[in-house]
Amino acid sequence: MKYLDKLEEWLIASLMAAATVIIFLAVIHRYLSGLPIPWLQDTLIQINTSWAQELCIYMFVWMAKFGAAYGVRTGIHVGVDVAINRMNAAWYRRFVVIGLLAGALFTGVICALGANYVYKISQTTQTSPDMELPMWIVYLGVPLASGLMCFRFLQVAYQFLRTGQLPKHDVAHVEGLDDLAAPQGGQV
Repeated sequence: MKYLDKLEEWLIASLMAAATVIIFLAVIHRYLSGLPIPWLQDTLIQINTSWAQELCIYMFVWMAKFGAAYGVRTGIHVGVDVAINRMNAAWYRRFVVIGLLAGALFTGVICALGANYVYKISQTTQTSPDMELPMWIVYLGVPLASGLMCFRFLQVAYQFLRTGQLPKHDVAHVEGLDDLAAPQGGQV
């Protein structure tokens, strides 16, 4: 499980970083191409960056889909649970499990339908407009991330049934950083 967690985090961070760098370079390219320096314009106009926007759109979609699965695992999704939190323990438990299983069912259906769609589109010659990437690769993020999200819902439901605890996100905690010791002598 630890490897899947790290792979998920690595994929999201890599997509975010790569998209940021690509957009930054495309903007710099566009700016420098507009400068009235003939030799620079001639050189930069020959470099085609029309694919950058399309690639970044696809990367952000994949990042958002996998980020949603990460959100289920870590408990960072917003929930309206005012009524559920006022229920007695037995009803609270039932409603939480029903909600998690409904999320698993929904994302499982999206995974299955998405996989079917990806299979069907892989039998065609459709490609993306700028990069000419096979469209089945572009759409592959939907069944993969939805399948992972379904798994995460089931994982959280299992943990909740075992421990009675849902994942909670602490906005003040930064994973990977050790807590700094309090200064000695009461000095701040």
